[in-house]
Amino acid sequence: MSEQVLRTRHWNRIEYGQLMENHVFRPDERLELLGGELVVSEPHGDPHTLAVELVNEALIVSFGPEWRVRVQLPVALDDESEPEPDLSVAAGRARDRREPKPSRLALVVEIADSSLALDREHKGSLYARAGVPDYWIVNLVDRVLEVYREPAPDDAAPFGWAYHAVRRLGAEESTAPLAAPTGNIAVADLLP
Repeated sequence: MSEQVLRTRHWNRIEYGQLMENHVFRPDERLELLGGELVVSEPHGDPHTLAVELVNEALIVSFGPEWRVRVQLPVALDDESEPEPDLSVAAGRARDRREPKPSRLALVVEIADSSLALDREHKGSLYARAGVPDYWIVNLVDRVLEVYREPAPDDAAPFGWAYHAVRRLGAEESTAPLAAPTGNIAVADLLP
């Protein structure tokens, strides 16, 4: 008996944009383009939603008015990836933006409960490949902040890149974004 080879369709950002513009998907269907694949996003529970608000407040204070703190909006990582991170930070004010979906990001934050493995492995590899210098996961499962820095090639990573500096910070600790080193943030302020 011969084995059937599973064939999949690889998408790029232009095709994905056309699908969205032509309303191919339901309005309530949350999708992300990750490495050429359409991935369905998990629905958000109350702790996740509250964490998004808490992180948003902290980042606005930490970065100040010269930075765009974006909540659950798409970012342009490369030709085959357009994720919608829970939060992203890009330089400049919203009115001064040169690109509707920023590609040069100072920080990306994902809030993770059921998506923890996806956020660590796949999204982390994509963000590292795109050169995002600072990637945080607010880990609601273990109630810690995971800080990922120093993106570099890594053959073992899903998309060939990974972060080589990883820190897990407990609720009693604090940190500052690389792009806003004086903007100290208490981890407890990010956890619901």
